[in-house]
Amino acid sequence: MGKVLSPPLAGTRLPAADVFERDLVVVSNDPVNGEYMRLALKAPLELLERCRAGQFFHLLCPVIGGETPYLRRPMSIYGFFPETGELHFLYKVAGAGTRALFHLGPGDMLNVLGPLGLGFRIEDDWQHLVLVARGVGLATLAPLALEARNRGRRLTAICSARHADVLMSIDYFRDMGADVVTVTDADGTSSMEHVEGVIETLVEKRGVDAFYTCGSNRMLLLLQKLGRRHGIPGEIALEQQMACGLGMCHCCVRPFMQDGKRVQLRVCREGPVFDIQEAMPW
Repeated sequence: MGKVLSPPLAGTRLPAADVFERDLVVVSNDPVNGEYMRLALKAPLELLERCRAGQFFHLLCPVIGGETPYLRRPMSIYGFFPETGELHFLYKVAGAGTRALFHLGPGDMLNVLGPLGLGFRIEDDWQHLVLVARGVGLATLAPLALEARNRGRRLTAICSARHADVLMSIDYFRDMGADVVTVTDADGTSSMEHVEGVIETLVEKRGVDAFYTCGSNRMLLLLQKLGRRHGIPGEIALEQQMACGLGMCHCCVRPFMQDGKRVQLRVCREGPVFDIQEAMPW
């Protein structure tokens, strides 16, 4: 086990100081549809108890299958299960790092560093939560659905994809008690105008206490607009290229608006979860 301690930053919320570097055994590495893979690792209880929805790990992708990835790859937590001792990630094979992950099989070892960053929060008076995401962004929100169920909150998940075959985590969200709304490019329902209408109906008929999203610029802009219109707070998990994942290299800095001022924050350290109204479109 390696413990990494970083100095505090004045005026910021910080993640827990305990970060684990471990070689974990691969339990499975299987496709969930035609585009995405689910990687399950055996993890100790002390690591799993530190995990929170919205956090990520930095994975040391192996030199395997002819791939030689250099830097670690940040990957959001898809699931952490203390009862079974497993840590799950969802990924799409897209580059050298994920191609190397694809070659892992049961019994192989993978070095992980984490959990890292700040996770989502659920305030006491947030009773109806609305999750809106597309593609693999839904993986980041999956642990939030579990936490919402455990806290007895109502949950609506609006899941977007190019077509129905690659919709992510639909059954999982339903198992968590969520009302699931699917929208796809193929059936013409994924436009922001249609999604806006869906959310406006939820606000009118059921009330909405908080929005959550991940990754999509169009959805960020839509939820910012709806949040200002109805006074609904929200959070977004942002994706960014990272080198160290610990806040030292400043590779993942991006701009935010806080108190009317433009500030530069590190996604890995001050995030990856941010107030949805502070995030700036890209």
